[in-house]
Amino acid sequence: MGKKALFLDRDGIINEDSAYPYKPEHIVFCDGIFELCKKAIDKGYILIVVTNQAGVAKGYFSEQDVESLHRWMKNEFHIRGINITAFYFSPYHPNGTVEQYKKETDCRKPGPGMIRQAVKDHDIDLSVSLMLGDKDSDRINIDGLKSLIIKSNYVKSGYDLETLSMAEQHLN
Repeated sequence: MGKKALFLDRDGIINEDSAYPYKPEHIVFCDGIFELCKKAIDKGYILIVVTNQAGVAKGYFSEQDVESLHRWMKNEFHIRGINITAFYFSPYHPNGTVEQYKKETDCRKPGPGMIRQAVKDHDIDLSVSLMLGDKDSDRINIDGLKSLIIKSNYVKSGYDLETLSMAEQHLN
């Protein structure tokens, strides 16, 4: 049996969602994220971030900007004793202005591409894993993975949890 993973959306779950954040000074961590991640690790989960970054396709910032921010975020978690195993991001968007990123792809959530890659890279068992997001697009189209959506400005109804801290009860 593979590892169990807690898959986390980035903007709206790890950090407060703002207009295309890509620098450390744009980041305000969400209340409860560090506590949730510590509890997940204590229960044997690895942490994997999966995030759509349409700002690349729209020309607001580069893939290198995203990677740099992810290195900074990984270090911020490390300082708090939390290891994020990996970050995956999709720079694509069908309405992008940067031609190489302007396309539909299954690597963009809710497509399963980032999850499939993480499963392959880290020997993950989806049947014991969990995805947390704040948009309907965070309900990943892949068999076996339970996705939970937290109430946000994007989902006023049809969400699974009121707050991030409520996700703890879903960790096995």
